[in-house]
Amino acid sequence: MVKHDFAGSVVLITGAIGGIGKATASAFARGGASLVLVDLAEAEETECARLIGLGAEVAASLSCDISDEAAIAGLVDKVLEKFGRIDVIVNIAGAMIYRPVAEMSADDWNRMLAINLVGPALLTGAGLRHMRSGGSIVNIASIHARQTTAEVAGYAAAKAGICSVTRTAAIEGKAKGIRVNAVLPGAIDTPMLWNSPTIKSGAEKLDPSQVGRPEDIAEVVCFLASDSAAFITGEELMADGGRIASL
Repeated sequence: MVKHDFAGSVVLITGAIGGIGKATASAFARGGASLVLVDLAEAEETECARLIGLGAEVAASLSCDISDEAAIAGLVDKVLEKFGRIDVIVNIAGAMIYRPVAEMSADDWNRMLAINLVGPALLTGAGLRHMRSGGSIVNIASIHARQTTAEVAGYAAAKAGICSVTRTAAIEGKAKGIRVNAVLPGAIDTPMLWNSPTIKSGAEKLDPSQVGRPEDIAEVVCFLASDSAAFITGEELMADGGRIASL
């Protein structure tokens, strides 16, 4: 693993408790960051202690429903009050439902868009308002933004949307010295993958060599957030082990 230097940086991560979020928090901790772990429920004290043991300067946990605009505003206020700054935002929190387009209700569409697009977009906007020059925002999208399968239209549409937001925010953030990029994971060893009905039924086949680890995505995120990627903005970096080529 490559260790990037995030000492003195305040890093806000949504969806930070499990899967890709937990691995990403660990990677930033090894770089000495001050971490703000955001999820629907607060992280256990033992998790914060684990991250400090890895090297995090601070590990604070805050609960937030990112589908709630007021909750997001309150979250940003709390972080600024406690730390005085935000240097990195990583939008990982997401949700997926499996339903044919013909059976999707307005509530289904609104839920997918609120969690996977609007919430991350609002936090991206907050980053553009409050970050100093050198700030970095990394949005976790999905290969479904480019090529998808049946029964995940809401998720795929939202992820395509956050890629578009990323491109526009990168343009708007350039004059402020704020970079905005997206990562498009493929099949990653998380509950979201294994809970897929098509995976469970065998209708969708997985080549084991194309199933990545959460740590694989965490490494990409840390690279994009680091000074090593200072000349990269508005990009969509696919990390899928070649899976999209076989879909």
